[in-house]
Amino acid sequence: MIELFKIGFLTVTLIDVIDLILVSWIFFKVYQYFRGTRAGQMLVGLIILLIISFMFNAFGLSASSWLVNQFQTVWVVAFVILFQPELRRLLIYIGQTRFFQKIFRVGTSRTIEALVESSQILVQKGWGGLIVIQRETGLRSYKEAGTPLKAEISAPLLVSIFNPTSPLHDGAVILQNDIIEAAACILPLTESSMVDPEMGTRHRAALGLSEETDAIVIVVSEEKKRVTVAEEGRFVKIDMDEMDLRRYLNERLFISSGD
Repeated sequence: MIELFKIGFLTVTLIDVIDLILVSWIFFKVYQYFRGTRAGQMLVGLIILLIISFMFNAFGLSASSWLVNQFQTVWVVAFVILFQPELRRLLIYIGQTRFFQKIFRVGTSRTIEALVESSQILVQKGWGGLIVIQRETGLRSYKEAGTPLKAEISAPLLVSIFNPTSPLHDGAVILQNDIIEAAACILPLTESSMVDPEMGTRHRAALGLSEETDAIVIVVSEEKKRVTVAEEGRFVKIDMDEMDLRRYLNERLFISSGD
């Protein structure tokens, strides 16, 4: 190892500097995400405890170091328990970064083409549709409340599900990777006042689920005969054409392993 300099009895190497910069960057990014919340304040307290623990260990204060380490362990456990929702959102945020999306992209364009084709057919026929694409957040409770299918995705199957004469048309279809997991699923309705009064239950359900999870929700309006996509608590674009939808799904769709 390359020795850079000494601070008293401590020898600092190039690896130590790189390690310190990496840890500092990670803590900074995590704090930046939690800033302004109670979790952010607690994270600052945890960082202070880590610094104090390091100093006590460096100066050989065994008793003081042991005491701080006990508080440190309790602090970490309390942080995980109290801020589980925030930590889940942080993991979702990390999973949505460009780096990880490129690694975990869906390899088959067949799924995307099936979604685009079925959406266009539904528009042409004037049939409504609600298609949920599961990503990192598990949707087990919604799938269990619907009708399980476990069928490979295809445009004809999606169109047949949303046929007004089908017993499964009233509700949402939930997809995970290349599989239609369930149909006739009931989604939570948004309480947002920002929704256009002309938008019906399907749009409110799409926005409601996108507010609570990282799912992508495709809505086909039977009245307006247009395709809308909801994600991250907002409508990405109203009235998407075939090229817009294909381009958007290619950019955003990636493999999920949630329940």
